Formats: sequence, C-alpha cells, structure tokens
Amino acid sequence: MTPSSVHDIRNLALLGHAGSGKTTLVEALLAAAGEIGAAGSVERGDTVADFDPQEKAMGHSLHAALVHLEWAGHWINLLDTPGLPDLSGRAVLALPAVDTAAVVINAAAGIESGTRRMMDAAKGKCRMIVINKLDAAADLATMMDAIAATFGRECLPINLPAPDGSRVIDCFFEPDNAAATAFSSVSAAHDAIVDQIVELDEALMAKYLEQGESLDPKQLHAPFEQALREGHLVPVCFVSARTGAGISELLDILGKLAPDPTEANMPAFLKGEGTAAEPAEVVLDADRHVVAHVFQIANDPYRGKLGLFRVHQGQVTPNSQLYIGDGRKPFKVAHLLRMQGKNAIETTMAVPGDLCAVARVDEIQRDAVLHDSHDEDFYHLAPTVFPQPVFGLALMTRKPADEQKLSEALARLMEEDPCLEVSFDARNRRTVVRGLGEQHLKIVLEELSARWNLQLDTATPSIPYRETISVVAEARYRHKKQSGGAGQFGEVALRVEPLPRGAGIELADEVKGGTIPTNFMPAVEKGVRQALGEGALAGFPLQDIRVVITDGKHHAVDSNEVSFVTAGRHALIEAVLAAHPIVLEPLLDVQVKVADTLFGEVSAELAGRRGRLTATDSPAPGWTLISARVPMAALEGFESRLKAICAGESEFVLEAGGHEPAPPDVQSELTRVHASGGNGNGAH
Repeated sequence: MTPSSVHDIRNLALLGHAGSGKTTLVEALLAAAGEIGAAGSVERGDTVADFDPQEKAMGHSLHAALVHLEWAGHWINLLDTPGLPDLSGRAVLALPAVDTAAVVINAAAGIESGTRRMMDAAKGKCRMIVINKLDAAADLATMMDAIAATFGRECLPINLPAPDGSRVIDCFFEPDNAAATAFSSVSAAHDAIVDQIVELDEALMAKYLEQGESLDPKQLHAPFEQALREGHLVPVCFVSARTGAGISELLDILGKLAPDPTEANMPAFLKGEGTAAEPAEVVLDADRHVVAHVFQIANDPYRGKLGLFRVHQGQVTPNSQLYIGDGRKPFKVAHLLRMQGKNAIETTMAVPGDLCAVARVDEIQRDAVLHDSHDEDFYHLAPTVFPQPVFGLALMTRKPADEQKLSEALARLMEEDPCLEVSFDARNRRTVVRGLGEQHLKIVLEELSARWNLQLDTATPSIPYRETISVVAEARYRHKKQSGGAGQFGEVALRVEPLPRGAGIELADEVKGGTIPTNFMPAVEKGVRQALGEGALAGFPLQDIRVVITDGKHHAVDSNEVSFVTAGRHALIEAVLAAHPIVLEPLLDVQVKVADTLFGEVSAELAGRRGRLTATDSPAPGWTLISARVPMAALEGFESRLKAICAGESEFVLEAGGHEPAPPDVQSELTRVHASGGNGNGAH
C-alpha cells in the first residue's frame, strides 16, 4: 500500500529522554495497526526500530529509525529517535522531516533534561506530549501541573487516564462522558481545550461565549490545527505501551487531529547562499517539479549509502531522474523504498509529504535537496540548529595501514551524525574527533570497531583555546628582499578591531588608489588568514576580530604573491600584539540532575572546578537540576567523580558555552609555554 494523497499522511517524530519508552511505544502502535504480529521488546532485542547490533546490546536507540503504519485510512510515518543526551543531535535531525513532534515522557520519572531539550528543539513544529508508562505508580495530576508550569498553560490533556490506569477516556470528541478519571473531569478538560482553541477565532469565540452553544468537533478542526501550528495548544495524551492502554486512542488522535502536511507549518526553503539567499516557493502539489529534502543518511553494509528523504513538491517514482543540489548530472531512482526499520520495501510512488528512501547513490548527502529541474538549482532548507560538539578524543590507529580506512570511516559517520566533528591536529599529527559527550564518543569508537574493524588507541586532545584582542590597533609591515636577481617587495598596512564574543572573523578592504594592486589582494588575505590561524600571543587561532586592509605599497618589478603573503601575515601579527591580545578559554554549560540530598556536595565539586552556578530547578520530587558554566579544562574526570558521589544515580549533560577570557595565571602559563616552544594546549 502507499498513500495516494497528501491529506492521508501524518508525519511524526517520537522524541524524549532515554528510558521514556519511545521504541516500546512504536512496537505497540505497529502491533495495534496490524503491521506486526506481536510487539517486540527492547529487552529481547527484537524491536522493529532498534535493529542495529549495537542498539540491541545497549538497550537504547542510537539512530533515528523510520517505520510506517496504516490506521483508519491514514498513513502514519513515525521516526523513533535516540533519547540519550549525548545523541540529541541524531534526534534533532528528524525534525525537518516531520509535521508533528511527539515528546514522550516517562510517567514515573517526570520531566527530564531530554524532555526540556526536545520540547525546545521542536519549537516551530506542531507539538504534542505523550505521557507513557501509565501503569507506573505516579501522581499524574502533579505531573500535569509540572508540565504546565514548565512548558506553558497551552499544554492541555486531550484524554484522561482511568483511576486504575487500565484505559484512557477521550475528552475532545465525547465531552459528556461521565466516566471516572484519575484527576480532573472529562467536561472540564474538554472546556479547557475549547477555550484555548477559540481564542484564535473571534467569530467562533463569540458563538461559544455569547450564545452558549456547544461546538461540534468538526467546527473545531480548523482552529485546532491553527492552534497547533502557532504553538497555542500542545495536546497531552496518556498511554501505556506495555499494557496497551491508550494505544488505539492515540492512533485515533494521530489520524483525526495530528496535522496532515497541508495543515502544518511548511518548512522555509531558500534559493542561493548567504545574504544573497531569497525565499523560494515550494507547494504541496503533485503536478509540479519535484523538490525533496534528504534528512538522514545511513551507510548500510548491504545496500550501501541510504538516503532518507521527504517529498515537499511533485511526486517521485521509480525511474525518476533527480538532481542533487546544483549537480549537473541527474541520478536515476532505480528503487524507491519505504523503510520499516531495517527492512526496505519497494514502492511505486511518493506523493508530497511522504517519506521514502533511495539506496546506492554515493553523491547523496544529508540536507541535500533533490529535484528534477534546473529551475530548483541552489534550493536548500533553512539550516537546522544542532548542539555543538564539546568533548574530544584523539585517535591513533594501531596499524599505520589503517589511517586511510579511519579517514573514510569517519567521513561516513559524519554523514550520519550532525554533531560529530573531525579535525587533524597537525602539531601532534593525530586525528581529533569531537562530540556531545563521553558516551557519544564511546558509541563512535564502538561503531568504528564493529563496522570497520578498526583497532584504535585514544588520548585526550588539546583544549581549544582561542585568542582575541581588546582594543583597536594598526600596523604596517614592509617585506623587502634582494638576492641578486628579481627581488621581493610588498608592504601592507592594516587595522584590527575587536568584535563581540562569538562574532567570528571579518575581513574588509579599504585600500584606495591602487596602492596594493587588486591582483595581489588575495595574497594579502592569504597571509592574514595564516596569521589568524596561528595566533600571535600563545599560538591559538584568533577569533572575534575585524581586519581592515587600509594601505600598502608595491614595486612594478619586485612585487609578487609571496611578498604580499609575508607582508600581510606579519602586519596582522604586529597589529594583534599592539591590540592587547588575550587568551580565551572554552566554557561548557553543564546540567546535572542529582538527588536533593547531594546538591551541596555536587555544587561544591563544580565550584572547585571554577564552575559558576547559573540556575537550579526541581524537575521531580526529590531531585534537583543544577545548571552551571564550567571551563572545559577543569572538567577532566568530572563524570567519574560525579558517579562516585551519586553512586551512579545522576544525569550529566554538556553543551557548548562559548569562550571567555582565561584567568591571568592560565594566560601567563599558556603564553610562557608557547614562548618556550611547547604546544601550550594542555590536556583534556
């Protein structure tokens, strides 16, 4: 079967903290819809979505997995995403593919760090909350209060659990149901939803309030979808994936109330790059040119590279000829695939809004736009914001012959993982990988071993310190060399100006009168960029600086590119040294969830590492969420220390926190080490 109309399709991502039961929920939904004979379990390792051997061994989803089902004439595509905090980037990459973000909460654990992160990441999408593990002992009324307090009064229950948690009672379509519930009442919950919806429709509100008329659910459908689009309503529903309570009701909600692609917020497409990019019209019309977006890449050992994509315009069939980005040569869709976990099922058509896949197209890349006409060259989606890599490891192959293999394997993993960053430390001649945390990189190492049979040694890499300037300064440098034949001559004058923290690098040209010929300006820029990369104070790259080339001189015979590269490089170094340079150290935003009784000890540990507490919260009774900003250099060994303090009962999440000036003693030591010829980087 295949959906024949965009109106039949529902696209959802299941998001949430690890352990909230997303994969088990997928199994229950597939079983209820008759897609599988019986629900598998994470413990047995026989679920549809967690099919990778590494996932089975860990008991956690490591990649977003696509499945589909049919229910009451609706085609529902589900993306089951990882919940481990270190894999949040792999969850976020599913968002451009879906219309609804369903954030799953463990009823026993309450609001966790992953819940907050995914609710925030999904802003701009239609959102709903699914409270799972209804069979667990939990104070659901208190949980609803916590959800409203944390995420807003727009979070309202659309069904309610029975007092014993054995079933759920609808509050939207059957407002007069007098069945007993665990809290509130059906009529009160219904009125709250209607009150929230009609706020967006004055005519409907007048009819509802002034005339006192009850509103038919059909009258509420359009304003309900509008409320979802605008974030004015976040429906909350209850299920138990283990017992099956609320599963068929959830499927009904998805079919009847989750938006189809025409009712959701259309993604923003642009044509062109940078400041020249302009909005591009993409319409959910099967008769127009194809425009599809690749949201995920999987490197399958048997099918090769697999590109999962969403069709936004036109329709794709086997034998379609599609261009990738601004590519000149199209590829042929030999096999159009629907994914059911690891199983690929051939299909005949993908209509607007549908999610499908193609295999063995080496040129395809994550975030690429596929299209069948050059009219759509240079189309791209507005970029998704991913968490920044913060934790690093240096990798060394045990066999020299494996270095090329390592490079190729890491390139494949970066295609799959938007939060994996790879660089080469030229000073120490080793590859450095950075990710979102220790567990993220441990998973990467296991993937390199299992999928590519690579044996690696690891070491802590250098801390990514940076340099910047404090004041405006100018410098002029003349490079002049005569050695018998043609000489070398180039003179560059420039000005450096500090920029706000995080602004990066800006280069400007204010040269007048041709004092530096235009054909030599690229050489000047090359020299300047060399110096920016090398630093001037302690050997670290410069950032948050504006460089303005103001003047120079040239010689009709002796000037050449080498001369202006050298002059540009030295002029930049001299200007920076005159601009009161400082060393910046990287900071990390740390979130630690600990038992209330351990708050003091953990806070003291963070303070001892030069940490600065920024907030505290109470995500659940008996637990405290500590937020702090800590220098990266001071966090070495913190995770192990935290486990020792909390006996393993804690959560620990890192995010990039920018750079700030290092303390004077750290600056002095780094400058001294650099002057003595050391690498000055320290260990992480």
